[in-house]
Order: sequence, then structure tokens, then C-alpha cells
Amino acid sequence: MLPVIALLGRPNVGKSTLFNRLTRSRDALVANYPGLTRDRQYGRGRLGSKPYIVVDTGGLTSSDDRLAERVSRHALQAAAAADALLLLVDGREGLSAADQTITHDLRRLGKPLYLVVNKIEGLNTDLVASEFYSLGLDQPYLIAAEHGQGVLELIETVLAQTPDTATDDTAESSDSIRLAIIGRPNVGKSTLVNRLLGEERMLASDLPGTTRDSVRVPFAKDGQDYTLIDTAGVRRRSRVHETIEKFSVLKTLQALEQADVVLLMLDARQGIAEQDASLLGHVLNSGRGLVIAVNKWDGLEPEVRQKVRNELDRRLGFVDFARIHLISALHGSGITEVLTSVRQAYASATGKLSTPKLTQLLEQAVAHHQPPLVQGYRIKLRYAHQGGQNPPIIIIHGNRVERVPETYRRYLVNYFRNALQLTGAPLRIEFKSGDNPYRPSSRSRSSAKRQR
Repeated sequence: MLPVIALLGRPNVGKSTLFNRLTRSRDALVANYPGLTRDRQYGRGRLGSKPYIVVDTGGLTSSDDRLAERVSRHALQAAAAADALLLLVDGREGLSAADQTITHDLRRLGKPLYLVVNKIEGLNTDLVASEFYSLGLDQPYLIAAEHGQGVLELIETVLAQTPDTATDDTAESSDSIRLAIIGRPNVGKSTLVNRLLGEERMLASDLPGTTRDSVRVPFAKDGQDYTLIDTAGVRRRSRVHETIEKFSVLKTLQALEQADVVLLMLDARQGIAEQDASLLGHVLNSGRGLVIAVNKWDGLEPEVRQKVRNELDRRLGFVDFARIHLISALHGSGITEVLTSVRQAYASATGKLSTPKLTQLLEQAVAHHQPPLVQGYRIKLRYAHQGGQNPPIIIIHGNRVERVPETYRRYLVNYFRNALQLTGAPLRIEFKSGDNPYRPSSRSRSSAKRQR
């Protein structure tokens, strides 16, 4: 179990900047915009041979706003599950009444609490530090998270005083399935994550855009480890105006590249929109495994359900390899079947395929349906081998393969997918001309004869 370090403080004091510095990543969105971080973000860092886990949290406030109150409650939940608390304050703005209130609330948790004064670039550090002594904490640590000043000394001190035990296992195991959950705003992505976890880990609200960042959450079910990546909702480009939302869209597209399997959520009550088709296009380009969940299925009238089914058949035919599930994230119906399809998609996308097996299937496919003639000559397909995983790629060698029509390529894709029982993975086939490298050349064969 790794030590867990939670970053806490009021909005815009630099928690996400310090998170990125400690994890050597850009996982957390950073901008000069108060309240940017809302959900807990977990990341791994390492100091020498000692690894640790960092938790970025939303800003703690005393606002009466319902969403701000829930952000603060989630931050305190992260603090209660951590081994060490880093209270960040803004050295440029100085001590505030909010800092005093937050210090009082964090002290009550009985955790090791470190006062971190951020943004000290160009300031008189003695004067800055003296202002925060009234909080009654130990010697403050003065840092500039954006430039890394003082960060090494801070984390060295914290880890030296933190045991190698944690109250919350957030480490991502090596065989964890990274599952990115994507979709338009307000389709229920965070609600689904909370249902899978059995707790309100993610902020779920009727307000579109509640989730702004891509948040990674380790999770285990039926002996399988997952890393759930909850993403911000992606809208049509013409409707994306705020700079913050543009960054959120970018983080969603980056999550596709980091994922093993993508779960696309649709809203049964809104139907399939142009943006859903655009997201599917991004998934296909990434080559990741795909599962589709149609949410908010509960309570629909029978005629509405049939209309949705007809629309799914009509508009999603180009992703016929993906399983489609009709679910209710709020009530939990259909969730178990979704995870089953996720495991199947992962196995199909990452499985190893032997060259003899693929070549045998190629011969069977050709025997069942010959390639077409090209200028009076038959295209020769000789052997096949695996060229990659996630997406699974099959490379077929032969003569005149550059003339293989798209219709015959699709036939081979369907034949291999059915024969190999690949589900949820967009199988790709590539053709190459040339000699079979697995067969000895004529020169080596004649040499072997002379040796005999």
C-alpha cells in the first residue's frame, strides 16, 4: 500500500499545478480560473525508490452554492482517506478568512498537516511566511509549484514522516483495464462511475459540464482491476466557447489514446445526435475496443423504446462489432452486462494470434470466396500473421495485394472476426507484397542441399 498525499485549499491556490509537478504529468487541468478542479484526481509519483499517490481536490469554499458545497464535501472525503494533508495557500494574496476556516476543518481530521505557501516567486519569503504563522501550524514550506522551487524539499519531508501504508488503495495494477467513459454532456457518465464504485466519488448533476477534467479512478469487480476514466462531455465545436471547455474536450480525446476500451454513453431520451457519431469516429480512429451503453432506458414507453432500437440499428451499423447495452446508470440495471462486454472487448483487442492459425483461416476464407481477377490474373493471398494489438491487426502477404478491393477486405475482416470470436474490437487488415519471410529462401534451400 502506497502513502496517499492529499492536496487541499481554497480555489486557485495552485493545487493542480503542484499535482502535475509531483506526478510529472499534465493529468490535471491548470488555468487561472477559480473552481476549475471539481472531482478528485489521483496520480502516482516517485521520489527515488519510494512511490506515492497524490490526490488533487476541488477548492474548499464556504459558498452556499449547491455544487460548490458538494465539491468541498468530496475534497474533505479525500482528506479523510489520505495519510498526509498538504494545505496550500496563496503567498501573493496572503492569509484569508477562508484559509483559517479550512485549517480548522482539516485539524479535526487528526492527520499530519503541512502548510504549503505557494506562488512565492519574487517575494520576500520571510515576510510571506510570517503572515501565516497565525494559523498555528508548524514551519510553512515555501514553494513555487509552477517552477518547481522548494517542491523537492517538501515531498522529501512529507515522505520521510509518512509510513508506507495507505488507507485507500488507489494504485493502478499492471493488468488493470483502462476504461474511458465518453459521451455528450449530461448523459450520465459520472452517475455510472458512482454506481460502479458504490459511492459518490464523482460529482453528478443535472447541470451539463459538471465534469471538466478526465478523472482516473481505480476500481475492482469480480477479480478484475479497472481504471475508470470519467471524461468531460464533448459538445459540437460550434457550441464550445469557454477556453476551459476546449481544454476539457482535448483531455477527452487524450483519454481515448490512454484507454484500452472505450464505453460510449448515449441518452435514450435524446436519441443519437451528430456529436455521438463524431465521437464514434474518434474511437474508430484510435482503434480502441468499444462498448456502447444507452442510458436512461428506465421509464420509457414501449413505443419510444422501439423507436430508439430502430434508430440504433439504422445509425450504428458501421460499428457492428460493438455490443450495445440498454441501461439505467441511476438504478444500476444492465451494468453487470456492460462490464462483461468490456472484458470481452479487452480480451479481443489485446489477445495474441498465432501465425499458423491465421494462415489456416486465410486459406479457409479464400477457399470459401476467391479474390477477384485483376487484368486476367488472380490475386494470390499466401499467409497471414499478427501485426499489432489494440487494435488487433492482421497482415496478409501475397501477390497483387494492392489491387484487393474494399469489398473483399471487408469480407476478410468479417470472416476473421467471426472465426476468432472477436467482440468489441475494430479488427484491421493490412496487405503486403513480397516473399514469405517464414519460408527459407531458394538460396538457403540450395545451400542446405549441398550440405546434405
